[in-house]
Amino acid sequence: MPSAAAPIISSVQKLVLYETRARYFLVGSNNAETKYRVLKIDRTEPKDLVIIDDRHVYTQQEVRELLGRLDLGNRTKMGQKGSSGLFRAVSAFGVVGFVRFLEGYYIVLITKRRKMADIGGHAIYKVEDTNMIYIPNDSVRVTHPDEARYLRIFQNVDLSSNFYFSYSYDLSHSLQYNLTVLRMPLEMLKSETTQNRQESFDIFEDEGLITQGGSGVFGICSEPYMKYVWNGELLDIIKNTVHRDWLLYIIHGFCGQSKLLIYGRPVYVTLIARRSSKFAGTRFLKRGANCEGDVANEVETEQILCDASVMSFTAGSYSSYVQVRGSVPLYWSQDISTMMPKPPITLDQADPFAHVAALHFDQMFQRFGSPIIILNLVKEREKRKHERILSEELVAAVTYLNQFLPPEHTIVYIPWDMAKYTKSKLCNVLDRLNVIAESVVKKTGFFVNRPDSYCSILRPDEKWNELGGCVIPTGRLQTGILRTNCVDCLDRTNTAQFMVGKCALAYQLYSLGLIDKPNLQFDTDAVRLFEELYEDHGDTLSLQYGGSQLVHRVKTYRKIAPWTQHSKDIMQTLSRYYSNAFSDADRQDSINLFLGVFHPTEGKPHLWELPTDFYLHHKNTMRLLPTRRSYTYWWTPEVIKHLPLPYDEVICAVNLKKLIVKKFHKYEEEIDIHNEFFRPYELSSFDDTFCLAMTSSARDFMPKTVGIDPSPFTVRKPDETGKSVLGNKSNREEAVLQRKTAASAPPPPSEEAVSSSSEDDSGTDREEEGSVSQRSTPVKMTDAGDSAKVTENVVQPMKELYGINLSDGLSEEDFSIYSRTPISAFSQDNIYEVQPPRVDRKSTEIFQAHIQASQGIMQPLGKEDSAMYREYIRNRYL
Repeated sequence: MPSAAAPIISSVQKLVLYETRARYFLVGSNNAETKYRVLKIDRTEPKDLVIIDDRHVYTQQEVRELLGRLDLGNRTKMGQKGSSGLFRAVSAFGVVGFVRFLEGYYIVLITKRRKMADIGGHAIYKVEDTNMIYIPNDSVRVTHPDEARYLRIFQNVDLSSNFYFSYSYDLSHSLQYNLTVLRMPLEMLKSETTQNRQESFDIFEDEGLITQGGSGVFGICSEPYMKYVWNGELLDIIKNTVHRDWLLYIIHGFCGQSKLLIYGRPVYVTLIARRSSKFAGTRFLKRGANCEGDVANEVETEQILCDASVMSFTAGSYSSYVQVRGSVPLYWSQDISTMMPKPPITLDQADPFAHVAALHFDQMFQRFGSPIIILNLVKEREKRKHERILSEELVAAVTYLNQFLPPEHTIVYIPWDMAKYTKSKLCNVLDRLNVIAESVVKKTGFFVNRPDSYCSILRPDEKWNELGGCVIPTGRLQTGILRTNCVDCLDRTNTAQFMVGKCALAYQLYSLGLIDKPNLQFDTDAVRLFEELYEDHGDTLSLQYGGSQLVHRVKTYRKIAPWTQHSKDIMQTLSRYYSNAFSDADRQDSINLFLGVFHPTEGKPHLWELPTDFYLHHKNTMRLLPTRRSYTYWWTPEVIKHLPLPYDEVICAVNLKKLIVKKFHKYEEEIDIHNEFFRPYELSSFDDTFCLAMTSSARDFMPKTVGIDPSPFTVRKPDETGKSVLGNKSNREEAVLQRKTAASAPPPPSEEAVSSSSEDDSGTDREEEGSVSQRSTPVKMTDAGDSAKVTENVVQPMKELYGINLSDGLSEEDFSIYSRTPISAFSQDNIYEVQPPRVDRKSTEIFQAHIQASQGIMQPLGKEDSAMYREYIRNRYL
């Protein structure tokens, strides 16, 4: 291979970890084993990570001499033969990162790899096996009883399952980005590494970096797109300490490559899927979007086509097309505690200004440009609203956002009820998808790194002339992206993406001069091979998110699936249901720990004690205040909607404000407690006399004598006043256990819950009837014949029911607290006090002018109004 075509290697490829009593020495080299780097890792620190990188490039002889001196200096007795002071611990192919739980740090090394694809001479490997080694020596190890459990949770993320890396190719970016944005001349790249004597040598100079005339060679050297990097948190602690050659970034998703022979001409078709590490998780535990605009199950799929006869980015022919899948960018979820196959969809938060959708589409505009095309495959017409809830909210959000975008850059929304067309015997699903795919590819275009072929000029094609994107002298660029979603973004989405990919593949083959027209028919070898790639791609992504392989495949929608496929679909459905019900919570905990969403810390609740991870993924919903021995979590309105109790029960806690204040009377620090209980309090450090653990809820504010429904406005039966389901610790632990495993039977639902969750065909009227909750009804009505009787209930005294009489005045001690501490931000300490809005003078004049206009009194036009009217007439008619 000529030197100009050789890739630039940017990571060490072979590693050996040597061990002494006080140090680890990590020796890394290039593939030719001619240049080496050495890391020294201290083992005497029980909890801190001390790494020294001298940034010197060693030769093979220098490394041998260094290891020999280390071996001699670490023997038990000086000059003793037969005993070694330096042990070879493990051989590896890369460093995944460093992680710490409650004891010391671990180092995670890749010990086995398998080559999966080759792009322009750049090898892409799959992680086959890893080794996790504890760094501190046993003599300084400080044991913790929960360390082993955290280790098991972390290792539950199987790094040997669909994690990929490359030493020389940036997998976090698209081919278009790597070949256009990053065309950095080699001399500029070398100039960055000549800052001092230690960096004046290139460890990879023997890998084929000889320039020809100082030009024509470009390196792929950039910061990765951290959204698709899965070990970014593990490498963050050493990122600014060690040389960048040590940093090896891995992605999670899918990578597959197939070879086509077109009249003896080899063509590689590569499919790469990058799963987002933001808001990552399992099917029912991660739905919708978080507060930063990151959506669940977001995957960027890229299909790369290259002429394998010339494997070089500078001289070869390459083409790629990118599309995205992801959950509907709204605040929504599904409650799996009911153990239903299809839990009801709930909109958790009102978002009238489409804030979270705007954040999500902002990210897409920045990465892909315009147009953003949404292909929404969820159901639109249902007897009982289920998926239609998402369609209505999504179209409202897109309509609202398009008001603020230029007409040429508005978000294109394509709704198509794929399930409805599948059931119809008169409609061909794939034909309709093919029409959509053609329109999408024409709008976005695709990437190709060479100008149009001469054959396209001799035999012009109408479809080719209508192709969008951006045409540049060196080829074409894809501008914009297709975003496909259904509810799960698995079965329907994968089939739609295959049809769009098939359409784009035809254009890619045509652009490289391999076919005479940009059309591909089913049942050809090329399409069959491409379909197998997409099915493997869909099965892999479905296993990662849903816990099973695809239930409905391309053959299912073509209606040519064999009769045995139906039984397989049933088994996959059962497998998916079992995974969602019993193992998804543990998988979610592992992902949260691996990605650094949760950091184990002394004094905080453990990962398995959290009732939900909502606070971890929505950073604007929780304020963490340090205390001496514990932590306090205060709630904002976003969190209130996810608390396991009704809204009016939280209101009830406001009435107990003087109880809350009383807990702080011992401390002299200034405490600002608002009447608005939902606002985060600005409190300084204090003891854990009054602290809320994450496993608690607003119910803990209530006295222990409160029954199942602690609302003070609920009429109770005599036998309910002494009941308390939250009064002891065992019940709370049982609730957490039920959330973790879902193995225990769900709590018996109320009559209203049963009526609202039953699968009936009565439409929306039945839903409205079932939406009336017990909390909003102060008395219960029972039907007896044709009349309704009011159930008589004995009202308990407030003192006996709540443990305190709220109507009593404050004690002298409470008054002293009020006099010492500013209790409220309002002028008076009254939760019912409101201030009238203050309106400026101009707004008042506009309002009065509207009132007068309604009465027929018109205001004379001002200078600005006249000028605006004249400008309108000039633009409209002249």
